[in-house]
Amino acid sequence: MKTQINPQDTSRAEAFNLWLSSPMPMVTLTKTFNVSNLLKQSKKLNISFNALLCWCIGKVASQIEEFYLLIEKDKLYKYDKIAINVIVNNKKGGINSCDIAFNEDLTQFVKDYTQLTQRTSQENKSNFLEDYMIIGTSAMIETELDSIVNQYTDKFTNPMLMWGKYRKHLFKTLLPISFQFHHSQMDGGHGAKFLELLQKEIKKA
Repeated sequence: MKTQINPQDTSRAEAFNLWLSSPMPMVTLTKTFNVSNLLKQSKKLNISFNALLCWCIGKVASQIEEFYLLIEKDKLYKYDKIAINVIVNNKKGGINSCDIAFNEDLTQFVKDYTQLTQRTSQENKSNFLEDYMIIGTSAMIETELDSIVNQYTDKFTNPMLMWGKYRKHLFKTLLPISFQFHHSQMDGGHGAKFLELLQKEIKKA
């Protein structure tokens, strides 16, 4: 469910007033994650690495209040459900978007992830969910990337995480992940806390 709320009645009141009119209100943080355990679990459980990472993102985000807020034009909305968006390569050589509702049950989330992304790819048609707070993701695994800064558009102010190909070292596997968010939605401290909690979730997944 999506509800418009008064920014002045929230903890984001000052930030909303300060950053709403900024020509570039997006903040990008990049952290290098140790994903050794995530890679190990994906192989052990026969689960896509990307699906498992998306589940970890959803699990951590679902516990942080700011992730349920979204700036649209000059209004602030609050959601009660979260979904993860992934970019899917389609049969025509292009890309489509696919929204997957977050489910704390890993097995169900992976099942939904697999079915929806495969259908999106086969049908060359994007799958969008209404009334969900969408967290965008984009995996560019063709090469190793140190950081990604996405374009800013007022048509899409949702938080987004982006990464390239993970890097295998002798004793661990590393993956830099860029996290972009609207400054009216959260502050740098919130973003840093999310990344720290995400690393902890990845280690215990």
